[in-house]
Amino acid sequence: MANHKSAKKRSRQSEAAKAINVQYLSKIRTNLNSFDSAIKSKNIEEANKSLSKLNSSMAKAVKRGIIKKQMLSRKLSSLSSQIKKI
Repeated sequence: MANHKSAKKRSRQSEAAKAINVQYLSKIRTNLNSFDSAIKSKNIEEANKSLSKLNSSMAKAVKRGIIKKQMLSRKLSSLSSQIKKI
């Protein structure tokens, strides 16, 4: 437990940031699951829409520093190759 005033403030700030980061990561997982279901059903139109939503949510997470830019590039590359295989 923090004893100093500044340490207590930093603890509050980190808890608030963690709550926001969890929201972003949850949105990414939700969009990824919808993409996977579209791929399994072999629906190209729905897969493209969900890939667009996933790209948007991951780009926002990159902008906030939650995930790294290289992870975004690698993930989108592998997902778009899955669409091409259909």
